[in-house]
Amino acid sequence: MKNSLVFWVEKYFYNPDPFQKLLSFILLPLSFFYCFLMWLRFKSKVVEDFGLDIVSVGNLTVGGSGKTPLIIALAASHDNIAIILRGYGRSSSGLYVVKDKKNILCDVSISGDEAMIYAHKLPNAVVIVSENRKEGIKKAKEMGVSSIFLDDAYSKHDIKKRDILIEVKTKNSRCLPSGAFRERLWKGKQATVLVDGVDFKRRVTLIDTRKKMSLVTAIARPERLDEFLPEVVSKNYFADHHSYKKEELLEILQRDKSDSLLVTYKDFVKVQGFDLPLSLLDLDIDVSSSVLDFIQK
Repeated sequence: MKNSLVFWVEKYFYNPDPFQKLLSFILLPLSFFYCFLMWLRFKSKVVEDFGLDIVSVGNLTVGGSGKTPLIIALAASHDNIAIILRGYGRSSSGLYVVKDKKNILCDVSISGDEAMIYAHKLPNAVVIVSENRKEGIKKAKEMGVSSIFLDDAYSKHDIKKRDILIEVKTKNSRCLPSGAFRERLWKGKQATVLVDGVDFKRRVTLIDTRKKMSLVTAIARPERLDEFLPEVVSKNYFADHHSYKKEELLEILQRDKSDSLLVTYKDFVKVQGFDLPLSLLDLDIDVSSSVLDFIQK
């Protein structure tokens, strides 16, 4: 039931059918009101300078955009950094240091899947989850980092930072609840917008592939994977940030008579301890030299 609702909402936001278009139109007054409130919120914020270089990478819409691999690509060339994110989908709350400069300090249920990806792929970075980004920044500063990447923090208008936004294409460009936009790029707000295929390109590596594989993934808008997929026995989609149970994955393997489950890294960090045959669809991003120079400066 939850999966069906999530996929219906994703379709409504990004590729609406005639009924969903009508519903979107009916909800327009609420969208105008919501957007106005977000603008008032933006105008009311007073910016705080933490004395560190801070870059936020995100997007204006709900749902996935590829910000995690982009942050990894941008952060990989920097030393003494911290990655700070909310930790959506974790079983914990509050501030946790997921990884110091050397060691991973908790499991994926505490950190959430995206934070654990950073912990695995950026071995020299500090990774912190905190709903309160300011508290996360203060903790990172205590740990001696010199620069910070914030995951999806455009809306934190009271933090002095450089905002980078990934352009997301959608057939429904209205604000919530009529459309997918959480906020607009407000007048007076400086941000750099990156375009997929122009400023960066996605690159997929297949690891431990088998003859018969069943795709299993819990990412937003999983159809984004289609262009990178090899031939698979079946596609099994779960709601974004789904917490897997070993039994449901075993059932897929047995039903399809597959040799392995094909998963993304976001799924891998949650299922690697299940002792099941896994193949990995590992997404990396190649960023243009001009963007890397911009970040460096």
